[in-house]
Amino acid sequence: MTDKEKALSIGFIEAPLNPKLDKIWKKVDIVVLPVVAMFYLLSFLDRTNLGNARVAGLQTDLKMNNYEYSVALTVTYVPYIVAELPSNLVLKAVGPNLLLPTMLTLWGVITTLQGVVKTYHGLLACRFFLGLCEGGVFPGLVLYLSFWYPRRQLQSRISAFFSTASLSGAFSGLLAYGIIHMDGVGNRPGWAWIFILEGLFTVLFGLSSFFTLPHSPPRARFLNEEEKEYVVARLRETGATGLDDEADKFSWREIWQTLTLPHVWMIAVAFFFDGTLIYALGYFTPSILSGLGYTTVDAQLYSVPPFATAFVVSIIVSYLSDRYGARGIVTIFSGVLATIGFAMFYASQSPHVKYGSLFMSITGAYNGAPALSTWNANNTAPYTRRATAIAIGFIMTNSGGILATWLLGTLSPAPLYTKATLTLLIFSILMIAFSVMNILYLSSQNKKKAMIRTKMSREDEDPGLGDRSAWFLYSL
Repeated sequence: MTDKEKALSIGFIEAPLNPKLDKIWKKVDIVVLPVVAMFYLLSFLDRTNLGNARVAGLQTDLKMNNYEYSVALTVTYVPYIVAELPSNLVLKAVGPNLLLPTMLTLWGVITTLQGVVKTYHGLLACRFFLGLCEGGVFPGLVLYLSFWYPRRQLQSRISAFFSTASLSGAFSGLLAYGIIHMDGVGNRPGWAWIFILEGLFTVLFGLSSFFTLPHSPPRARFLNEEEKEYVVARLRETGATGLDDEADKFSWREIWQTLTLPHVWMIAVAFFFDGTLIYALGYFTPSILSGLGYTTVDAQLYSVPPFATAFVVSIIVSYLSDRYGARGIVTIFSGVLATIGFAMFYASQSPHVKYGSLFMSITGAYNGAPALSTWNANNTAPYTRRATAIAIGFIMTNSGGILATWLLGTLSPAPLYTKATLTLLIFSILMIAFSVMNILYLSSQNKKKAMIRTKMSREDEDPGLGDRSAWFLYSL
């Protein structure tokens, strides 16, 4: 058996495609992606609509100062971070078709309740439980998609659902623009209706997803037996899953192994920087626009174009990333866009230039996350190691979210947000630096693995190495 055949037998080098059966991925796209995308759109919408409600009068009505508003944002992230790793580790055991819809339905109920709160402490309670229910969603969705798609096809799918985050930024502005005109209906302020209507829709979609979210390829009712076997085989051939259920079973040892992987931590640091950018812009874009002189209504409306631009760019970039396997290059490109945007905002005094800078910074921030998510998922195996790495990445992302809640407004006052802008500019540059470091590290590891493959056969290698196997090639 040649080295290539041995490598193929353990699943790290792709076999030739079957043109007839390879069309299955389009069928998977039609059934799985719309549900997953709506999950994340509602997650991001329900988490960040507080920014729209703030501009619409929530902070004034609940008599909150900037410090208390930052506390309300931070309270969401503490349970959110705590829930991420445990949720990912039990996802396969409980079943994604049960765990994910349950979380969605519960957070929809909590979002709705935010519309009836009368006090600041009531809002804090809602935000805490919102974070607890939403914590496992993004890492869970990335892990779930890795059950369905080979490594080279994963980023376009992750981008397809993550791009809904930028879409939710646009959609949230449009919704808020319309909903705040309901001010006074039912003796409730306009901001309350933002929570009530968006929360009720989330509950309804959550209940429907118990019936529409498939469990896994082997149990997919929309695939026939030949198609199921082909999907499972392709996932094993590309290293997306283990060779059997035994290889992918839960292991405390694999959790520890994950903590020793340098590339996991370099990506995690980049996640922290990008997470700070994403949540700073996600929560505070309406407030930034108000500081530029836009009215409450116009601030909601003018927040739409930058997020819509980010959505379009993310679809294009993810296609190119999957086609060329360029996860690191895309991350660097995203960091460059964000750097240009924040530099424009920091250097210019013109409101028009500052508004234009948001097209660059929002697009850069929101394109970085799917590239980092795919890079992380592509380069960790087996299942427990990948689940842990994905959770670590999003723990760091949401740690950046905590910093973002304090950075704008509390630590850096409106309308210029000078210290915050400078910090976000530096973080954009550091995201580029850690991406370059990771590319260099992974490239050096691939070269070492190539040398090992010339000196030994696959049968001579210790089993259970996962992504450390000489036959597992890291994505750059």
